[in-house]
Amino acid sequence: MMSAKAEKTARNLHLVVCILSLAFLSFVAGGIAALADALPGRMLANAYKASLALHARLTQYREPFQLDLWRPSRTEARGVVIHQADKTDGGFTLYTSGHAQKAFLIDMDGRLVHAWGVPFSKLWDKSAAVRWPQPDTHVYIEKAVLYPNGDLLAIYVAVGDTPWGYGLVKLDKDSNVVWKYLAHAHHDVDVGPDGRVYVLTNEIGRNDVPEFPHLKAPRIEDSVAILSADGAELKKINLFTAMLRSPYARLLDTVPWYTRDNGDYLHTNAVKVLDGTSSSKLPHATRGSLLVSFREIGTIAILDVESEQIVWAARGPWLRQHDPDLLPNGNLMLFDNQGNIGPGGLTRVIEYDPAAQQIVWTYAGTPGQPFESEVRSSQEPLPDGNILITESDGGRLLEITPAGEIVWSYVNPVRGGEHGELIPILAWGQRIDPAKLDLGFAGTLVAGHSLCTTIAVPPGPC
Repeated sequence: MMSAKAEKTARNLHLVVCILSLAFLSFVAGGIAALADALPGRMLANAYKASLALHARLTQYREPFQLDLWRPSRTEARGVVIHQADKTDGGFTLYTSGHAQKAFLIDMDGRLVHAWGVPFSKLWDKSAAVRWPQPDTHVYIEKAVLYPNGDLLAIYVAVGDTPWGYGLVKLDKDSNVVWKYLAHAHHDVDVGPDGRVYVLTNEIGRNDVPEFPHLKAPRIEDSVAILSADGAELKKINLFTAMLRSPYARLLDTVPWYTRDNGDYLHTNAVKVLDGTSSSKLPHATRGSLLVSFREIGTIAILDVESEQIVWAARGPWLRQHDPDLLPNGNLMLFDNQGNIGPGGLTRVIEYDPAAQQIVWTYAGTPGQPFESEVRSSQEPLPDGNILITESDGGRLLEITPAGEIVWSYVNPVRGGEHGELIPILAWGQRIDPAKLDLGFAGTLVAGHSLCTTIAVPPGPC
């Protein structure tokens, strides 16, 4: 007979073997489940991705100068460096910068005439979609829209969050809050002729799409939120759903591989209200429809607001594009961030004929005048035929003629870093005609406001 001690040892050994066997079987089952994209492997994979995102937020976004809102400065020049007054469209220029939660209005000599801004920490409340906002040093105004009376719409965005939009706020000329819409607003906003506000928002989509199994949940889903003039949400159109239900759904097969880990399959970065006067080459560009840009699938599209469906879409000879405009002649003008092949840089601005499907005009850099911005940026056709360009990565605004001559150039005067070697990106810029401003507001615009030009280490408010 087996002794009591030996029997106990055998039982313990049997228990260890059972535990190891169960652990091995669980490991195998987990591997099979992960490969089959089933529970619990899917949950574990998503938890792993979440832990990576949290780790990145805690380690890669601690200091503002780590953020992609700051780039190595390409020049020592600051402010206006080119000004051929007889060749420019003239007026004021409104722009936003990655270093501040402000919008700046300057004259053609680069002098600050007005500024708006409120720190997001003072705007946040429990209605906000973002629960734990980043510090103010990580938040900036991405896009602004100026009203004739001096009111300003401002989109607040942070770096290091998903979703990244923090909200849309309307300020008066003295930066008092008129209203705020603290959904995950991001990238772009436009105002229709009736005063309604159209803004991009995003949220996490959690349902799989059987016909597109590669677009797994969780994913970032963009929408267009339509607000009343006083900021009340009237309607929200899910752009992912609008694409799925359209004849152009097959474009979702072109989602690049690198988005399949972050779930940002479309990355909508523009929304424009169309007035119906430029539909000669695009019959679907009717009054009240919306022009949108999907960066990750290289697509410009038209959204019908009533049917909530994409009614026209096209890919073209551009790469990771921003800010398309429909011109009076029916062509599209857009900022092509990475589609240029040449010695002047990755970037170009192009005019594209959607009927002929060809580029009819290009502005790109040269070795002597490099031009490059991998992300962000914008272009604006001006009344006199010139184009105002925001080169975000270069921290530069430039006005060019149709022949490509630079007739006005402004370099962000702000510098940061230990030795002032960094320049904040310019997120967006727009030319403002003083004649279209109300006299009550225009009369308050006087050059000479102070502008912080040096950011300390660590950076403080500016």
